[in-house]
Amino acid sequence: MKRKDENPWKLEGEEPSKRMELDLLRECAGAKRIAVTGHQKPDGDCVGACLSIWYYLKQNLDSAEVTVFLEEPDPVFAELAGYEKIVTDFPEQEHFDVLFIMDCNLERTGLAQKYAKGAGKVINIDHHITNANGCGDLNYVNPKVGSASELVYDLVDKERLDMELAKSIYVGMVHDTGVFQYENTTPDTMRKAAHLISFGFDFYRIIQETFYQKTYVQAQILGRALMESVRFMDGRCIVSLVDRKAMEFYHVTNRDFEGIVNQLRNIKGVSCAIFMYETGTLEYKVSLRTDQSIDASKVAAYFGGGGHARAAGCNMKGTFHDCVNNLSAEIAKQLDM
Repeated sequence: MKRKDENPWKLEGEEPSKRMELDLLRECAGAKRIAVTGHQKPDGDCVGACLSIWYYLKQNLDSAEVTVFLEEPDPVFAELAGYEKIVTDFPEQEHFDVLFIMDCNLERTGLAQKYAKGAGKVINIDHHITNANGCGDLNYVNPKVGSASELVYDLVDKERLDMELAKSIYVGMVHDTGVFQYENTTPDTMRKAAHLISFGFDFYRIIQETFYQKTYVQAQILGRALMESVRFMDGRCIVSLVDRKAMEFYHVTNRDFEGIVNQLRNIKGVSCAIFMYETGTLEYKVSLRTDQSIDASKVAAYFGGGGHARAAGCNMKGTFHDCVNNLSAEIAKQLDM
């Protein structure tokens, strides 16, 4: 077996110390019970990162029991190895020897937080700038990397990659880079993606079916959100709301809103797109997408949320107009108005 530093896929500018600072198999050596979890409402990167870690450990640690705990992911990810084994009801468990928290901090894991209590070791792998210090006993956090799945690629032994592991990592990278079009995509990201697709899975179909393809009702609610959107702040911001009545009318859940905020952001002249949906009486989930003039993570963090510079989110309470006014005040601090 080649030494890691001799890997032909070594990337330009990649620091050996950064790549070697967390040895997954060594940190899990001797562990009998390992848990893997991620954030609430898991997206493609969260699912891909969690299942990649699960698969890698299962393939290389014969004596370990490895379990993934997540809220039920979208069925579009069902072909990823381990999807059918995800535990979604968060039962009470004996203490775990190792707990992996993927793509978030502890608070965002929701009901899985209890597994951190008594865990022998907590390992946090994340790329959110609002979790830059990490939340584990060991932290592999790099906000300059486009996805948690890309961090998994950095950590696994490339000699142990196979088609199933490559597929899971690739799907996660695709979803958090917007199919490699967001600015968190780097030359290194593309080199890693090229290596992954060399394993022969049908990457075109996976992109189409997990990222672009929409159901008819998803297309309907997208159309309504776009049609009822409102521009403000000299047209540089746009906001759209889907309330509970509309959700019930179209029989949709939050899972059906994927991509709406990105479509709003794609409108010419828009620097900040805001998409909100009602989660309870005077309660909303807020998603933000911005251009280089606005740091979305700073806006979201002010309201107790987090995320990335161009994509972030938070929860807010109040009337719709009060929420928009409060968001506007924070956005205006960064805009040259």
